[in-house]
Amino acid sequence: MGTINTGFLKDIMLLSFSAFGGPSAHIALALEHLVRRKKYLTEDELVELMALCSMLPGPTSTQTITSIGYKLGGPQLALLTLMTWVLPAVIGMSVLSYIYLWFTQQYAHLDVFRYLLPVAVGFVVYAAYKIGKKVVKNQFTGILFIVSGIIAALVRTPWIFPVLLIVGGVLSNFISKSEVKSAVQRPKIRWVYLLLFFAIFASAILLVQVTNHPAAVLFESFYRFGSLIFGGGQVLIPIMQTELVDAKAYLTNESFLTGYGLVQAMPGPVFSFSAFAGGLALRDTSQLLGCLLGAIAIFLPGTLLIFFVYPVWEWLKQYAVIQRAMPGVNAAAGGLILAAVYVLGGSLEAEWWSYALVALTFIALEYLKISGILLVVSAILLGVII
Repeated sequence: MGTINTGFLKDIMLLSFSAFGGPSAHIALALEHLVRRKKYLTEDELVELMALCSMLPGPTSTQTITSIGYKLGGPQLALLTLMTWVLPAVIGMSVLSYIYLWFTQQYAHLDVFRYLLPVAVGFVVYAAYKIGKKVVKNQFTGILFIVSGIIAALVRTPWIFPVLLIVGGVLSNFISKSEVKSAVQRPKIRWVYLLLFFAIFASAILLVQVTNHPAAVLFESFYRFGSLIFGGGQVLIPIMQTELVDAKAYLTNESFLTGYGLVQAMPGPVFSFSAFAGGLALRDTSQLLGCLLGAIAIFLPGTLLIFFVYPVWEWLKQYAVIQRAMPGVNAAAGGLILAAVYVLGGSLEAEWWSYALVALTFIALEYLKISGILLVVSAILLGVII
């Protein structure tokens, strides 16, 4: 049984209120606060945990921070760490889903979120640029990055995303020259977490087939997102857009892009966007239930996998076959974000100012280093004034 480290949880709470900027910024803040200042673990240990979480589907920065809690105090502290980290962002995005609906009902004629939409697309362009620089390491990953983006943009069905990731990993395994290392003695494996992972997945699919209830459909969709997404929150966005907007029409392009813009102003995991999207998806039945189901379903798969994998990480990481697959998986995941630029950009108003705002947002983020929250607030204020 792990111990309750209240000082550590206070530090995680502080991190959750200050972690703007997406997964890379979250890890950088963890390095500064949890490693260099508080010395809960070493820099090498943090990098190793990040590598582990990068090989698993789910929210990478959230899984990394959860695994730090597991390292320090076992599964009990890991669960408390997860809740401390995600709850502020989830509550914030849930509240924003209510505020958004109220604004659109009361002040629809003002188009207060009109200028937030191109700013949100600018965030996606910035994410594609930054992640592209990270995942394109050679000619093979560059080609895979571009081809995956083209295919994902043209084939607009949810199943194409896991297919591209699997193909990328398989191709990377064939091309890589890394040698497989000898494995250390296998530790005790907690199979219950893996069984729960698959049991919930199968039960959700069965419940949808039997009832087709909107809440069941929502839970199954978001649980599947959390089970199949490699690369963190930036990869989540194009997948959710394809299914929630195009396939099921739970949200409009405008509301989807507005939510994505708002989550950029929210500290904590980008996956908290699921609370906003889930609330709007069930706005006609139970918006609060939609917020809860969206958040729980999206974070649950990655958490179960961390609880299963972390205890066997020292054994698992000896196998280079896992390491060989990741460059291809990451390049394909980056291609999904590239596709999102095309898909989400196509929903913008065909006006010069719309494309100008996309370009200005990219310049502000990449070169002027202006914070995302300032850009979001400015775009909303511009909509209110005009």
